[in-house]
Amino acid sequence: MKSTRPAMSPLLRALTYSRAAHEPMVDGMLIQCYAALDAFQRGHAPDYADDITRAHEALVALDTRHAEDGRWTLADAEYPPLCDAFPILAAQLDAASLEHIAQAEARMVTQSLVATSMQPTAEAAELAAAEH
Repeated sequence: MKSTRPAMSPLLRALTYSRAAHEPMVDGMLIQCYAALDAFQRGHAPDYADDITRAHEALVALDTRHAEDGRWTLADAEYPPLCDAFPILAAQLDAASLEHIAQAEARMVTQSLVATSMQPTAEAAELAAAEH
């Protein structure tokens, strides 16, 4: 009996399931996000304020929904604003210098380290609160 799933190439399968392959892609995506945040901080993209606001509202709604039911789902109306935000991000990345991207990456690493070091403290606080 044949499977109804389309066949996946060995390369795609390896990329899909390999943690080592995911990490560089995720890191690259995070660097892009931090570079975009850096561009926002420097005041780039004022012509796209409405698009950015709509994308932000969609992300807030997504996060709120996740907090309520534990699922990451977008409503149909939230998808287009996020798609509209990608070209804005691309333009900001084009404008970002390698120095700014490196600085954003350094901030990302620092913030990740701080968040990781604070995690046990937050968990201990939650446990203490649950005991009382």
